Amino acid sequence: MKVSGVLFKRVRGFRVVDLGAMVVFLALALTVYAFKTSAGSERSDIADVEDKIHDEQREVALLRAEVAHLESPDRLEQRARAYAGQAPVSARQELSPEGLAQVAAPIAPAPPAAAPTNATPANATADGGAR
Repeated sequence: MKVSGVLFKRVRGFRVVDLGAMVVFLALALTVYAFKTSAGSERSDIADVEDKIHDEQREVALLRAEVAHLESPDRLEQRARAYAGQAPVSARQELSPEGLAQVAAPIAPAPPAAAPTNATPANATADGGAR
């Protein structure tokens, strides 16, 4: 039997070539449908991630604006004056290079306090004797 004889043989009124082509066509159609379905779900996942990225970028911008506001020198100066009674350093409080030696000199410890001469020791009795 020839190959052309098998290809053109009829099964229930259809040629074998036609049945084979229909099976290949159905397989391709189902494969394309499966790929399109998975691509659609991937597209929706990508859109969700892009939305999340956009939201995060907006939140980062808001946080940066808040940090800029909180670190504003005018605001910090105002809070320092209001709550701690502090003020910016004036030019009169600054030192010249010659004055640094005085500031850097170690401070001598205070002399010990002298013992009181008229005090009665705590463990002495009224008659001057010790217990």
